[in-house]
Amino acid sequence: MAGRLDGKIAIITGAGQQPGATPGNGRATAMRFAEEGAICVLVDINAEWAEQTREMIGGDAMVVAADVTDEAACQDIVARALSKFGRIDVLHNNVGLSKGDRATTDLDADVWDRIMTLNLKSMFMLCKATLPSMRENGSGAINTISSTSSLSMRPTVAYKTSKGAINTFTQHIAAENARYGVRANAIVPGLIDTPMAIERRAAETGRSREDIRAERDALVPMGHMGQALDVANAAVFLASDEAKYITGVLLPVDGGLLLKRG
Repeated sequence: MAGRLDGKIAIITGAGQQPGATPGNGRATAMRFAEEGAICVLVDINAEWAEQTREMIGGDAMVVAADVTDEAACQDIVARALSKFGRIDVLHNNVGLSKGDRATTDLDADVWDRIMTLNLKSMFMLCKATLPSMRENGSGAINTISSTSSLSMRPTVAYKTSKGAINTFTQHIAAENARYGVRANAIVPGLIDTPMAIERRAAETGRSREDIRAERDALVPMGHMGQALDVANAAVFLASDEAKYITGVLLPVDGGLLLKRG
């Protein structure tokens, strides 16, 4: 039985991950894409972490160690994928950073620049590099990981602002490229149990992982955080032909977290 992404070439950024007890969004997406028949181009600044993902999913996956905050590196990622596979069917923008974020009057401008560059500018540069090939092929799916922080009140400013801009940019890319057969959508995760969420907070606060998980679980209407596979399953759907008439959508994967805005 053919997979839902059978034969599709997919670039996944942030496809490695820091050590932790649970998979991160990038690794989980690579796993699910591969299970559904996609050939993955695994991009991460840490080659070892990306290689670990490649070993897990097997197949014809390719590792590209790259800093996606550098435009030449973004162009090289696309060039290498096209050289090896001849086309790109899916671009999955997954990198993100919130470390160092503060309230507006407390935030260092260098931290603002770092968060905006990694979260937003990298997405722009990768879309810019990938779109010509997708347009030429008359098809393509661009998925980007946003956050419920973009749509709700937060105590810090840069991460929320960057994710809000991702939402707007996604809608722009969708409108700009619909006539070429290229779709663009954003996945809007809520509280997800990933190493970036749990390990960083444990290290910064000195609290136990169990306490952090319990605190985050209590905030979600469904009573628990999501898993990276919940985000990955949404990515599979949006990348697949099942979503061929869906573009410009902000898809929450949040256990009802955004319902609390009401």
